[in-house]
Amino acid sequence: MKVLIVNTSERTGGAAVAASRLMVALNNHGVKAKMLVRDKETDALTVVPTGHAVLGEWRFLYERLIIWLNNLFSTRNLFKVSIANTGFDITSLPEFKEADLIHLHWINQGFLSLKDIRKIVASGKPVVWTMHDMWESTGICHHAYDCDRYQTACHHCPFLRCQSSHDLSNRVFRKKQQLFAQSHIHFVAVSQWLASKASQSAVIGQRPVTVIPNSISLSQFTAVDRLDARSALSVKERYVICFGAARIDDDIKGLRYLVEALQLLIGQGRYERQDIRLLLFGGIKDERVLERLPVEATYLGYINDKSLLSQVYSASDIVVSSSLYETLGQTLIEAQLCGCVPVAFGNSGQADIIDHRVNGYLADYLSAESLADGIDWGFQSQLSLRDLKKNVVKKYSESVVADKYIELYQKVKGYGQA
Repeated sequence: MKVLIVNTSERTGGAAVAASRLMVALNNHGVKAKMLVRDKETDALTVVPTGHAVLGEWRFLYERLIIWLNNLFSTRNLFKVSIANTGFDITSLPEFKEADLIHLHWINQGFLSLKDIRKIVASGKPVVWTMHDMWESTGICHHAYDCDRYQTACHHCPFLRCQSSHDLSNRVFRKKQQLFAQSHIHFVAVSQWLASKASQSAVIGQRPVTVIPNSISLSQFTAVDRLDARSALSVKERYVICFGAARIDDDIKGLRYLVEALQLLIGQGRYERQDIRLLLFGGIKDERVLERLPVEATYLGYINDKSLLSQVYSASDIVVSSSLYETLGQTLIEAQLCGCVPVAFGNSGQADIIDHRVNGYLADYLSAESLADGIDWGFQSQLSLRDLKKNVVKKYSESVVADKYIELYQKVKGYGQA
Protein backbone atom coordinates (compact mmCIF):
# COMPACT_ATOMS: atom_id res chain seq x y z
CA MET A 1 0.00 0.00 0.00
CA LYS A 2 1.26 3.47 -0.94
CA VAL A 3 0.12 6.33 1.30
CA LEU A 4 0.68 10.05 0.74
CA ILE A 5 0.63 12.07 3.97
CA VAL A 6 -0.17 15.75 3.34
CA ASN A 7 0.72 18.48 5.84
CA THR A 8 1.62 22.16 5.50
CA SER A 9 5.07 21.81 7.07
CA GLU A 10 7.46 18.97 7.75
CA ARG A 11 8.47 19.76 11.33
CA THR A 12 6.98 23.08 12.48
CA GLY A 13 3.97 22.58 14.75
CA GLY A 14 2.49 19.65 16.62
CA ALA A 15 0.61 18.32 13.60
CA ALA A 16 3.81 18.31 11.53
CA VAL A 17 5.67 16.36 14.21
CA ALA A 18 2.80 13.87 14.47
CA ALA A 19 2.55 13.44 10.69
CA SER A 20 6.32 12.94 10.36
CA ARG A 21 6.37 10.32 13.11
CA LEU A 22 3.47 8.52 11.48
CA MET A 23 5.27 8.43 8.13
CA VAL A 24 8.31 6.81 9.75
CA ALA A 25 6.15 4.35 11.69
CA LEU A 26 4.21 3.32 8.58
CA ASN A 27 7.41 2.73 6.60
CA ASN A 28 8.65 0.55 9.45
CA HIS A 29 5.45 -1.50 9.24
CA GLY A 30 5.32 -2.41 5.57
CA VAL A 31 3.51 0.64 4.17
CA LYS A 32 5.23 2.81 1.57
CA ALA A 33 4.55 6.25 2.96
CA LYS A 34 5.68 9.62 1.65
CA MET A 35 4.94 13.07 3.01
CA LEU A 36 3.98 16.03 0.80
CA VAL A 37 4.58 19.45 2.36
CA ARG A 38 4.70 23.10 1.42
CA ASP A 39 7.61 23.72 3.81
CA LYS A 40 10.34 21.08 3.65
CA GLU A 41 12.79 21.45 6.53
CA THR A 42 15.10 18.41 6.35
CA ASP A 43 16.83 16.37 3.67
CA ALA A 44 14.60 13.31 4.23
CA LEU A 45 14.09 11.49 0.93
CA THR A 46 10.54 10.46 1.84
CA VAL A 47 9.45 14.10 2.29
CA VAL A 48 8.52 15.91 -0.92
CA PRO A 49 7.96 19.69 -1.23
CA THR A 50 5.50 21.22 -3.67
CA GLY A 51 8.48 23.14 -5.04
CA HIS A 52 6.88 26.58 -4.99
CA ALA A 53 8.21 28.25 -1.84
CA VAL A 54 7.67 31.84 -3.01
CA LEU A 55 4.21 31.05 -4.34
CA GLY A 56 3.38 29.36 -1.06
CA GLU A 57 4.38 32.48 0.86
CA TRP A 58 2.20 34.65 -1.37
CA ARG A 59 -0.79 32.35 -0.92
CA PHE A 60 -0.31 32.41 2.84
CA LEU A 61 -0.23 36.23 2.77
CA TYR A 62 -3.27 36.39 0.48
CA GLU A 63 -5.34 34.26 2.86
CA ARG A 64 -4.32 36.48 5.79
CA LEU A 65 -5.16 39.59 3.71
CA ILE A 66 -8.72 38.41 3.11
CA ILE A 67 -9.15 37.64 6.82
CA TRP A 68 -7.71 41.07 7.71
CA LEU A 69 -10.11 42.85 5.35
CA ASN A 70 -13.10 40.92 6.68
CA ASN A 71 -11.96 41.76 10.21
CA LEU A 72 -12.13 45.49 9.47
CA PHE A 73 -8.35 45.91 9.21
CA SER A 74 -7.67 44.43 12.64
CA THR A 75 -4.87 41.94 13.26
CA ARG A 76 -6.61 40.63 16.36
CA ASN A 77 -7.30 36.88 16.02
CA LEU A 78 -5.56 36.91 12.64
CA PHE A 79 -3.96 33.51 13.26
CA LYS A 80 -6.82 31.94 15.19
CA VAL A 81 -8.82 31.42 11.99
CA SER A 82 -8.22 29.97 8.51
CA ILE A 83 -10.45 30.14 5.45
CA ALA A 84 -8.73 27.82 2.88
CA ASN A 85 -9.45 30.19 0.01
CA THR A 86 -6.20 29.51 -1.81
CA GLY A 87 -3.70 26.68 -2.15
CA PHE A 88 -1.97 24.15 -4.40
CA ASP A 89 -3.56 21.63 -6.72
CA ILE A 90 -1.56 18.55 -5.73
CA THR A 91 -3.49 16.08 -7.91
CA SER A 92 -1.11 16.55 -10.85
CA LEU A 93 1.99 15.64 -8.83
CA PRO A 94 3.54 12.19 -9.45
CA GLU A 95 3.50 11.44 -5.70
CA PHE A 96 -0.25 11.95 -5.68
CA LYS A 97 -0.83 9.85 -8.79
CA GLU A 98 1.15 6.89 -7.49
CA ALA A 99 -0.54 6.87 -4.06
CA ASP A 100 -3.27 4.37 -3.19
CA LEU A 101 -4.60 6.56 -0.39
CA ILE A 102 -4.36 10.23 0.56
CA HIS A 103 -3.96 11.09 4.24
CA LEU A 104 -4.57 14.77 5.02
CA HIS A 105 -3.37 16.33 8.26
CA TRP A 106 -3.04 20.10 8.98
CA ILE A 107 -3.38 21.78 5.58
CA ASN A 108 -3.99 25.44 6.48
CA GLN A 109 -2.19 28.77 5.89
CA GLY A 110 -2.39 28.66 2.10
CA PHE A 111 -1.38 25.05 1.45
CA LEU A 112 -4.70 23.52 0.35
CA SER A 113 -7.92 25.34 -0.48
CA LEU A 114 -11.39 23.84 -0.20
CA LYS A 115 -11.40 23.73 -4.01
CA ASP A 116 -8.13 21.76 -3.94
CA ILE A 117 -9.62 19.30 -1.45
CA ARG A 118 -12.62 18.86 -3.73
CA LYS A 119 -10.22 17.89 -6.55
CA ILE A 120 -8.51 15.38 -4.25
CA VAL A 121 -11.87 13.80 -3.47
CA ALA A 122 -12.89 13.82 -7.14
CA SER A 123 -9.74 11.88 -8.05
CA GLY A 124 -11.39 8.71 -6.76
CA LYS A 125 -8.63 7.97 -4.26
CA PRO A 126 -9.77 7.15 -0.69
CA VAL A 127 -9.12 10.02 1.72
CA VAL A 128 -8.38 9.94 5.45
CA TRP A 129 -8.20 13.27 7.28
CA THR A 130 -6.65 13.52 10.75
CA MET A 131 -7.99 16.46 12.74
CA HIS A 132 -5.41 18.12 15.00
CA ASP A 133 -7.76 20.88 16.14
CA MET A 134 -11.40 21.90 15.60
CA TRP A 135 -10.99 23.60 12.19
CA GLU A 136 -12.62 20.82 10.17
CA SER A 137 -15.65 21.00 12.49
CA THR A 138 -16.16 24.77 12.38
CA GLY A 139 -16.45 27.56 9.88
CA ILE A 140 -13.06 29.22 10.28
CA CYS A 141 -11.72 28.86 13.84
CA HIS A 142 -9.17 26.31 15.07
CA HIS A 143 -10.68 26.27 18.58
CA ALA A 144 -14.24 27.35 19.25
CA TYR A 145 -13.70 28.04 22.96
CA ASP A 146 -17.20 28.43 24.44
CA CYS A 147 -18.94 29.13 21.12
CA ASP A 148 -21.30 26.35 19.99
CA ARG A 149 -22.63 27.84 16.74
CA TYR A 150 -20.68 25.24 14.74
CA GLN A 151 -23.29 22.73 15.96
CA THR A 152 -25.93 24.40 13.76
CA ALA A 153 -24.33 27.02 11.50
CA CYS A 154 -21.45 29.40 12.14
CA HIS A 155 -22.36 33.10 12.03
CA HIS A 156 -21.71 36.22 14.10
CA CYS A 157 -18.25 34.80 14.67
CA PRO A 158 -16.63 36.04 17.90
CA PHE A 159 -13.24 36.05 16.15
CA LEU A 160 -14.44 38.69 13.66
CA ARG A 161 -15.14 42.38 14.19
CA CYS A 162 -17.52 42.34 11.23
CA GLN A 163 -20.18 39.91 12.46
CA SER A 164 -23.42 39.01 10.70
CA SER A 165 -25.60 36.07 9.73
CA HIS A 166 -23.64 35.87 6.46
CA ASP A 167 -20.18 36.80 7.69
CA LEU A 168 -16.93 35.15 6.65
CA SER A 169 -17.40 32.28 9.10
CA ASN A 170 -20.84 31.50 7.69
CA ARG A 171 -19.69 31.57 4.07
CA VAL A 172 -16.80 29.19 4.71
CA PHE A 173 -19.05 27.02 6.89
CA ARG A 174 -21.50 26.55 4.00
CA LYS A 175 -18.70 25.66 1.58
CA LYS A 176 -17.32 23.05 3.98
CA GLN A 177 -20.76 21.65 4.61
CA GLN A 178 -21.37 21.17 0.90
CA LEU A 179 -17.90 19.68 0.31
CA PHE A 180 -18.11 17.16 3.14
CA ALA A 181 -21.67 16.14 2.29
CA GLN A 182 -20.52 15.11 -1.18
CA SER A 183 -17.29 13.42 -0.08
CA HIS A 184 -16.36 10.02 1.30
CA ILE A 185 -13.74 11.40 3.68
CA HIS A 186 -13.02 9.36 6.78
CA PHE A 187 -12.09 11.65 9.66
CA VAL A 188 -9.72 10.77 12.48
CA ALA A 189 -9.61 12.65 15.79
CA VAL A 190 -6.51 12.53 17.97
CA SER A 191 -8.59 12.40 21.18
CA GLN A 192 -12.03 11.45 22.41
CA TRP A 193 -12.72 15.09 23.23
CA LEU A 194 -12.00 16.19 19.66
CA ALA A 195 -14.15 13.34 18.31
CA SER A 196 -17.05 14.46 20.49
CA LYS A 197 -16.75 18.01 19.11
CA ALA A 198 -16.72 16.65 15.56
CA SER A 199 -19.81 14.52 16.22
CA GLN A 200 -21.68 17.67 17.28
CA SER A 201 -20.62 19.60 14.18
CA ALA A 202 -23.14 20.44 11.48
CA VAL A 203 -20.22 20.58 9.03
CA ILE A 204 -19.08 16.99 9.50
CA GLY A 205 -22.58 15.76 10.32
CA GLN A 206 -22.83 12.00 10.64
CA ARG A 207 -19.59 11.18 8.90
CA PRO A 208 -17.58 8.44 10.64
CA VAL A 209 -14.87 9.62 13.03
CA THR A 210 -12.20 7.24 14.36
CA VAL A 211 -10.09 8.10 17.40
CA ILE A 212 -6.36 7.43 16.92
CA PRO A 213 -3.86 9.39 19.03
CA ASN A 214 -0.58 10.83 17.85
CA SER A 215 2.39 8.52 18.30
CA ILE A 216 5.48 9.16 20.36
CA SER A 217 9.04 8.16 19.56
CA LEU A 218 10.09 5.98 22.49
CA SER A 219 13.76 6.36 21.59
CA GLN A 220 13.76 10.17 21.53
CA PHE A 221 12.54 10.69 25.10
CA THR A 222 14.57 8.79 27.68
CA ALA A 223 14.86 9.29 31.42
CA VAL A 224 18.15 10.31 32.99
CA ASP A 225 19.04 10.35 36.66
CA ARG A 226 16.99 13.08 38.35
CA LEU A 227 19.86 14.43 40.44
CA ASP A 228 22.15 14.56 37.41
CA ALA A 229 19.47 16.34 35.37
CA ARG A 230 18.92 18.92 38.11
CA SER A 231 22.62 19.49 38.49
CA ALA A 232 22.99 20.09 34.74
CA LEU A 233 20.16 22.65 34.88
CA SER A 234 21.46 24.27 38.10
CA VAL A 235 18.31 23.34 40.00
CA LYS A 236 18.69 22.98 43.78
CA GLU A 237 15.07 23.21 44.94
CA ARG A 238 13.31 20.19 46.41
CA TYR A 239 10.24 20.35 44.14
CA VAL A 240 10.36 21.02 40.40
CA ILE A 241 7.53 21.70 37.93
CA CYS A 242 7.89 21.99 34.16
CA PHE A 243 5.49 23.86 31.89
CA GLY A 244 5.87 24.16 28.13
CA ALA A 245 3.96 25.32 25.07
CA ALA A 246 4.54 26.85 21.65
CA ARG A 247 3.78 30.17 23.36
CA ILE A 248 3.52 29.82 27.10
CA ASP A 249 1.99 33.26 27.67
CA ASP A 250 -0.86 32.62 25.23
CA ASP A 251 -4.11 32.89 27.21
CA ILE A 252 -5.28 29.51 25.96
CA LYS A 253 -2.34 27.81 27.72
CA GLY A 254 -3.65 28.95 31.12
CA LEU A 255 -0.37 29.93 32.78
CA ARG A 256 -2.36 32.23 35.07
CA TYR A 257 -4.03 29.18 36.66
CA LEU A 258 -0.67 27.62 37.44
CA VAL A 259 0.47 30.93 38.97
CA GLU A 260 -2.67 31.12 41.11
CA ALA A 261 -2.32 27.46 42.16
CA LEU A 262 1.26 28.05 43.30
CA GLN A 263 0.19 31.15 45.21
CA LEU A 264 -2.45 29.06 47.00
CA LEU A 265 0.03 26.31 47.92
CA ILE A 266 2.44 28.87 49.35
CA GLY A 267 -0.22 31.03 50.98
CA GLN A 268 -1.78 28.03 52.69
CA GLY A 269 1.59 27.01 54.08
CA ARG A 270 1.69 23.68 52.26
CA TYR A 271 5.00 24.57 50.58
CA GLU A 272 7.69 27.18 51.01
CA ARG A 273 8.39 29.47 48.09
CA GLN A 274 12.10 28.70 48.15
CA ASP A 275 11.44 24.96 47.83
CA ILE A 276 9.81 25.13 44.38
CA ARG A 277 11.45 25.69 40.98
CA LEU A 278 9.52 26.21 37.75
CA LEU A 279 11.11 25.16 34.44
CA LEU A 280 9.53 26.92 31.45
CA PHE A 281 10.13 26.14 27.78
CA GLY A 282 8.60 27.49 24.58
CA GLY A 283 8.01 30.95 23.18
CA ILE A 284 7.09 34.08 25.13
CA LYS A 285 5.74 37.23 23.50
CA ASP A 286 5.87 39.37 26.64
CA GLU A 287 8.66 38.38 29.02
CA ARG A 288 7.15 40.53 31.76
CA VAL A 289 5.04 37.47 32.54
CA LEU A 290 8.16 35.97 34.14
CA GLU A 291 8.23 38.78 36.71
CA ARG A 292 4.81 37.78 38.03
CA LEU A 293 5.73 34.19 38.88
CA PRO A 294 5.45 33.38 42.61
CA VAL A 295 8.45 31.00 42.65
CA GLU A 296 11.93 30.93 41.17
CA ALA A 297 11.81 30.07 37.50
CA THR A 298 14.22 29.07 34.75
CA TYR A 299 13.12 30.08 31.26
CA LEU A 300 14.77 27.82 28.68
CA GLY A 301 13.25 29.23 25.48
CA TYR A 302 12.42 26.95 22.58
CA ILE A 303 13.87 23.47 22.94
CA ASN A 304 14.38 21.52 19.71
CA ASP A 305 16.95 19.13 21.18
CA LYS A 306 15.10 16.02 22.41
CA SER A 307 17.94 15.09 24.75
CA LEU A 308 17.73 18.49 26.46
CA LEU A 309 13.95 18.21 26.66
CA SER A 310 14.34 14.74 28.19
CA GLN A 311 16.68 16.30 30.73
CA VAL A 312 14.06 18.94 31.64
CA TYR A 313 11.36 16.29 32.09
CA SER A 314 13.72 14.08 34.09
CA ALA A 315 14.61 16.96 36.42
CA SER A 316 10.92 17.66 37.11
CA ASP A 317 8.62 15.97 39.58
CA ILE A 318 5.54 16.96 37.61
CA VAL A 319 4.52 18.49 34.29
CA VAL A 320 1.51 20.82 34.37
CA SER A 321 -0.95 21.49 31.55
CA SER A 322 -3.42 24.17 32.59
CA SER A 323 -4.63 24.81 29.03
CA LEU A 324 -8.19 25.95 28.49
CA TYR A 325 -8.40 23.41 25.65
CA GLU A 326 -5.95 20.79 24.45
CA THR A 327 -6.67 18.41 21.60
CA LEU A 328 -4.31 15.86 23.13
CA GLY A 329 -1.34 17.23 25.11
CA GLN A 330 1.94 15.95 23.70
CA THR A 331 4.11 17.25 26.56
CA LEU A 332 2.13 15.12 29.03
CA ILE A 333 3.00 12.00 27.03
CA GLU A 334 6.66 12.90 26.51
CA ALA A 335 7.13 13.73 30.19
CA GLN A 336 5.84 10.35 31.36
CA LEU A 337 8.61 8.61 29.41
CA CYS A 338 11.06 10.48 31.63
CA GLY A 339 9.34 9.70 34.93
CA CYS A 340 7.49 13.01 35.23
CA VAL A 341 3.95 12.89 36.66
CA PRO A 342 1.30 14.75 34.58
CA VAL A 343 -1.18 17.17 36.18
CA ALA A 344 -3.82 18.84 33.99
CA PHE A 345 -7.34 20.11 33.69
CA GLY A 346 -9.63 17.26 32.72
CA ASN A 347 -11.91 19.01 30.26
CA SER A 348 -10.41 18.04 26.90
CA GLY A 349 -7.74 15.84 25.31
CA GLN A 350 -5.71 15.55 28.51
CA ALA A 351 -8.37 13.13 29.83
CA ASP A 352 -7.28 10.60 27.19
CA ILE A 353 -3.75 10.61 28.59
CA ILE A 354 -4.36 10.69 32.34
CA ASP A 355 -6.27 8.19 34.46
CA HIS A 356 -7.12 10.25 37.51
CA ARG A 357 -4.92 9.41 40.52
CA VAL A 358 -3.57 6.37 38.62
CA ASN A 359 -0.92 7.84 36.32
CA GLY A 360 -1.58 11.52 36.99
CA TYR A 361 -4.12 14.03 38.22
CA LEU A 362 -7.10 15.60 36.42
CA ALA A 363 -8.06 18.87 38.08
CA ASP A 364 -11.49 20.46 37.90
CA TYR A 365 -11.74 22.72 34.88
CA LEU A 366 -10.42 26.26 35.47
CA SER A 367 -10.18 25.68 39.22
CA ALA A 368 -6.87 26.93 40.61
CA GLU A 369 -7.77 25.27 43.92
CA SER A 370 -8.17 21.88 42.27
CA LEU A 371 -5.00 22.41 40.25
CA ALA A 372 -3.15 23.17 43.50
CA ASP A 373 -4.44 19.89 44.94
CA GLY A 374 -3.18 18.13 41.82
CA ILE A 375 0.28 19.66 42.14
CA ASP A 376 0.38 18.60 45.79
CA TRP A 377 -0.70 15.07 44.80
CA GLY A 378 1.97 14.95 42.10
CA PHE A 379 4.73 16.07 44.47
CA GLN A 380 3.78 13.35 46.94
CA SER A 381 3.15 10.67 44.32
CA GLN A 382 5.14 7.45 44.45
CA LEU A 383 4.59 6.64 40.77
CA SER A 384 7.60 4.92 39.26
CA LEU A 385 9.15 5.46 35.85
CA ARG A 386 8.05 1.94 34.94
CA ASP A 387 4.41 2.70 35.77
CA LEU A 388 4.38 5.90 33.73
CA LYS A 389 6.28 4.48 30.76
CA LYS A 390 4.07 1.39 30.58
CA ASN A 391 1.01 3.58 30.03
CA VAL A 392 2.67 5.46 27.17
CA VAL A 393 3.96 2.35 25.40
CA LYS A 394 0.51 0.77 25.58
CA LYS A 395 -1.30 3.75 24.03
CA TYR A 396 1.12 5.88 22.03
CA SER A 397 4.04 3.85 20.73
CA GLU A 398 4.68 4.12 16.99
CA SER A 399 3.84 0.46 16.40
CA VAL A 400 0.46 0.71 18.18
CA VAL A 401 -0.56 3.86 16.29
CA ALA A 402 0.73 2.56 12.93
CA ASP A 403 -1.28 -0.67 13.33
CA LYS A 404 -4.45 1.33 14.01
CA TYR A 405 -3.94 3.44 10.91
CA ILE A 406 -3.14 0.43 8.72
CA GLU A 407 -6.37 -1.18 9.88
CA LEU A 408 -8.26 2.01 9.01
CA TYR A 409 -6.58 2.29 5.60
CA GLN A 410 -7.60 -1.25 4.74
CA LYS A 411 -11.15 -0.42 5.70
CA VAL A 412 -11.51 2.82 3.75
CA LYS A 413 -9.73 1.59 0.62
CA GLY A 414 -12.96 -0.09 -0.33
CA TYR A 415 -14.87 3.19 -0.25
CA GLY A 416 -15.79 4.80 -3.58
CA GLN A 417 -15.38 8.52 -3.98
CA ALA A 418 -18.10 10.90 -5.12
